[in-house]
Amino acid sequence: MDYQVLKLVHVSCAIASYAMFFQRGIWMLRGSPMIRVRWVKIVPHIVDTVLLASAVMLTLRIQQYPFVNAWLTAKVLGLLVYIGLGIAAFRFAHTHGARLAAWLAAQAVFVYIVAVALTHRPLVVAG
Repeated sequence: MDYQVLKLVHVSCAIASYAMFFQRGIWMLRGSPMIRVRWVKIVPHIVDTVLLASAVMLTLRIQQYPFVNAWLTAKVLGLLVYIGLGIAAFRFAHTHGARLAAWLAAQAVFVYIVAVALTHRPLVVAG
């Protein structure tokens, strides 16, 4: 697959994944019944699978790998933190405040992952 097409798929899935995470968080915090609709539970997993597959294909294509290249290591570790915070927000947090805190923290981590992706630097420093 052409690099530009692969990158477009990856970026598009990242945007879609975040948009769905954000919307599901709003529904969760408002107690909306939409959070329990079947497609709302299924579609994010499909998008995230394509996102992960495109990420693996991109690493092979650019020949840079997590735990070899620092910026990709930072992205993978950030992803694990993001997933953990998402699970905490949607499954394990029992109070509104805890859900909100985990959801907001996950978004901060997502921004970090994007910043690392754009700069190829594990620590993004202003200036």
